[in-house]
Amino acid sequence: MFFRISNKKSESTDEELLEEFTSSGDPDVLGELYSRYMHLVYGVCLKYLKEREKSMDGVMQIFEKLFTDIPKQRIENFKSWLHVVSKNFCLMQLRSEKTRDEKIQEWINNSVILMENEPVLHPVDEEAPELDLRLMDCIGRLKNEQKACIEQFYFRNKCYSEIALAMNIEEKKVKSYLQNAKRNLKICIENRNETEE
Repeated sequence: MFFRISNKKSESTDEELLEEFTSSGDPDVLGELYSRYMHLVYGVCLKYLKEREKSMDGVMQIFEKLFTDIPKQRIENFKSWLHVVSKNFCLMQLRSEKTRDEKIQEWINNSVILMENEPVLHPVDEEAPELDLRLMDCIGRLKNEQKACIEQFYFRNKCYSEIALAMNIEEKKVKSYLQNAKRNLKICIENRNETEE
């Protein structure tokens, strides 16, 4: 599923493979070492992330992360170290998801986007969870530049200058895209509410 295991290296110890990878950077060597503990990594991911697909993605992302992490570390026991890396990765994923959900909720409560005089859209209203779906659907309908600015500003906490640099545009363009995106989101949500009445 993930890695090709070389018979030649299967007799090597973890320490030998780790040393060989550190000196050579050979992905096959790391793949051989990692394949020994993939079930452990998957188990940790499943414990924290709860879903098979997310856990399988986690296994791959952690493997990719090792290419940069291993050279920076002094690793005494690879298995124990990998367990800690896997656990920390999962906790960061969960924290990231929580932050994203909080940002969506912040948007729902934001009167700039939503009509203040619309009782159905009040944050404490029973229909607030449905609004999450409406908002995400409306974000998906934005023009690419507006959507990119919205996602980076609100969901990734990037400032105007960082977004401008990432998109290779001027800061005033970023502000303009964000303003237009907010206006379009408000219109989209209002239109969807009217059609659902």
